[in-house]
Amino acid sequence: MSKLEYPAQNEIKNILKESKTIAVVGLSEDPSRTSYQVSKVMQNAGYKIIPVNPKATEVLGEKAAASLQEIEEPIDIINVFRRSEHLPGVAKDAAETNADVFWAQLGLENEQAYHIAKDAGLTVIMDKCIKVEHAKTM
Repeated sequence: MSKLEYPAQNEIKNILKESKTIAVVGLSEDPSRTSYQVSKVMQNAGYKIIPVNPKATEVLGEKAAASLQEIEEPIDIINVFRRSEHLPGVAKDAAETNADVFWAQLGLENEQAYHIAKDAGLTVIMDKCIKVEHAKTM
């Protein structure tokens, strides 16, 4: 894999400071899952969480959307908890939204998804935990 360019630490800090709404693709209703735990921390930190999960109706007290296309309000960050091979499809969906940032969680990276999101004008962050990055800004 070629070296993909990601925002510097100070840019990530600014993204997290300026963002208010996070659509979480693959947010599980199961409190033992990482997606749930990370999203709960971000929600407690003041972010609006929009669960994106076709199998869920509500997660963390928020109405779930079956897909990114169902979300009608502005999205600042699309945070993805899906396996790397699913990232290109999610990036294609993300490219059709008004989101600013495509963020794949720790351990997730996909070059094709990177280029799809980047070409659509999104800032791309991969293989970083949003909760960990947020903790660094405090």
